[in-house]
Amino acid sequence: MTAISLSADQARLIALRAQGLLGAPDRRAGVRGVLRHLGAVQLDTISVLARSHELVPYARLGAVGRAAVDRAYWGSQATFEYWSHAACILPVEEWPLFAFRRRAYRARGNLWGHQVSAATYRQVLDKLRAEGPLTSTELGGAKRTAEWWDWSDTKIAVERALSFGDVVCTERRSWKRVYRLAEQAIPEALYGQEPSDAECLRRLVAQAGAALGVATRADLMDYHRLKAAQFDAAVAESGLVPVEVAGWSGPAWADPAALASAPRGRHRTTLLSPFDSLVWDRARTERIFGMTHRLEAYTPKHKRVHGYFAMPLLAQGRLVGRIDPAREGRTLVARQISLDAPKYVEAAATALREAAEWVGCDAVRVEALGDERLRPALRSLLDG
Repeated sequence: MTAISLSADQARLIALRAQGLLGAPDRRAGVRGVLRHLGAVQLDTISVLARSHELVPYARLGAVGRAAVDRAYWGSQATFEYWSHAACILPVEEWPLFAFRRRAYRARGNLWGHQVSAATYRQVLDKLRAEGPLTSTELGGAKRTAEWWDWSDTKIAVERALSFGDVVCTERRSWKRVYRLAEQAIPEALYGQEPSDAECLRRLVAQAGAALGVATRADLMDYHRLKAAQFDAAVAESGLVPVEVAGWSGPAWADPAALASAPRGRHRTTLLSPFDSLVWDRARTERIFGMTHRLEAYTPKHKRVHGYFAMPLLAQGRLVGRIDPAREGRTLVARQISLDAPKYVEAAATALREAAEWVGCDAVRVEALGDERLRPALRSLLDG
């Protein structure tokens, strides 16, 4: 098949539309619609404006209530948590697609170097069967000592059961996983499905292609962290179409639906979590948007360039700067703002005002500004 040729701008717009950031948002489908469309929303412990999994639907839907986000994600049979791109919330319809990974974990046996007896494993499952959903603390303790990494035998057993698919997490309490027997939590019609590895991989490659719109081999592998051999065996049957993108090296593929019509519509102006699937892959972000972005939360403070949790600013279909936010009471603080050009000051003000309102702040304070000449204009826009 002859590859379709795309310009870099066409690829950028296709990617934005595929990620739900170009065109009218599907508010009727809401947060669960965003999750089903993306296929995976990454979890992370850092909370600045909000946790990352809350920021993802906010970026696409606007000021959706945070309580509504929690209801959509947790405590129902609509979602589950598993290892995809990283630890992610996944739509429950994808439960069968990760059978290949559950089988691989089971074949490996002991995970992450932890050892646990078969008796302890059985005891954990028996306790969940008898008492219902429980945290690792309620099961008997998460850690042996105060060290975060020193897991108890119970914690090792239940995490192994999670990886194997004997238990599932469909809820978090105070950011702790709540474990349930998978046979009780996953709808029967889905729980009983055990597609072959080949079928799992084919459908996951297709799903990644739909969520990315247009992507390289590395992009598609990274979305659900597939291995090269797994991707290569699946791509021909995935339904994705070969394309050539100007300026991209190597082969690429696109979702046929993404090529069916020219992407158009209203662009979102918003702040993006560094763990948002639009930007979680650094190489792809640089290739499509020309932005080299990295999370600096774990970088020593004196070596940070853009800030602890610098969030890319999306406006006019481009990444046009970064804002490192914080909260002090009812004030949203922009610790540092770096814009690519003065013309994006209005976008920065819009994004800050909307984010402040969303998290219940009634004031915005700007600390460091990359170009101090922009401060009067920014202050006027924030106060206006």
